[in-house]
Amino acid sequence: MSHTFRDQVSSVPSFVSRLPRPALMLVTDGRRGTQPGCEGEAWLDDVVRDAVLGGVNMVQLREKHLATDELVMLGRRLRAAIDGRALFVVNGDLDAARMLDADAIHLPSDGAAIAAVRAEAGSAMLISRAAHSANEAARAEDEGADFVVLGTVFETRSKPGIAPLGLATVRETRARVCIPVLAIGGIDESNAGEVLGAGAAGVAVIGAVLDAADARAAASRLRAAIEGVSADEPSARAGQ
Repeated sequence: MSHTFRDQVSSVPSFVSRLPRPALMLVTDGRRGTQPGCEGEAWLDDVVRDAVLGGVNMVQLREKHLATDELVMLGRRLRAAIDGRALFVVNGDLDAARMLDADAIHLPSDGAAIAAVRAEAGSAMLISRAAHSANEAARAEDEGADFVVLGTVFETRSKPGIAPLGLATVRETRARVCIPVLAIGGIDESNAGEVLGAGAAGVAVIGAVLDAADARAAASRLRAAIEGVSADEPSARAGQ
């Protein structure tokens, strides 16, 4: 009997263990498609499938310009492309997340209260919060987030003009919270290992995969860069 990714993670009681480790999350941006003849977000199907085959174990559907019904249609296609091999996360839209039976919902730093989202989403759906500082990450933990996505760590075209946090903020955040910290912003195969070494539980990428000529190869290189990098375990620190 085959088991999906959800089957594997839902049997583990610890919130820390419910995330793949190390995490490699692809965040979608369908408007980056430059392939000849591609229309809208249609090109994402193949890119997501290839990225998961290359080592991506989380996919965040982040298409803020789409209405809920459009997001759900795209999400169903991407879930089929993932085929149970990666955690599926929806950015911001709780209605879409529920209709897609998402594994997690990601909230902006100034988004809805986590308690309110938890009341609607239930206990099975993980909740992540964007954080732009160690203080924001600590507040998200206090409010009940299961993990945070911290950024931007390095300069990135996705957030032009935003001063990067750097590895020092990753270390500071890691020292202050017990929930997993995923880092985002300007991360690629050349620096992903450093981010894990600074204490992140994983990395989230956009351009490093979506802008690559070969998404599967790009994901594979990222996977190789983060495998085997040692960092403190949140569970080991929780009692300190």
